[in-house]
Amino acid sequence: MAKGEIVIIDVNCRGCGFCQLFCPKDCITITGDRFSPLGYLLPTFTNQDQCNACGICAWMCPHLAIDVYRYAGKGAAKS
Repeated sequence: MAKGEIVIIDVNCRGCGFCQLFCPKDCITITGDRFSPLGYLLPTFTNQDQCNACGICAWMCPHLAIDVYRYAGKGAAKS
């Protein structure tokens, strides 16, 4: 079961590939079939079940094109 989700903001992405390169779970791939409005290759969130929402992809993105969401589970802290 997935522990998180990433959202790629198409208009910010420049197709540099850092998200794919640094994802420790290989959850992101650039397949070559998606393009941004500016014509850059877009990454795809492919292995969703493997994502642990570590956030490395978002940290490495120089254009702030990735939002990371972590799912709250049974052990989540309550405020």
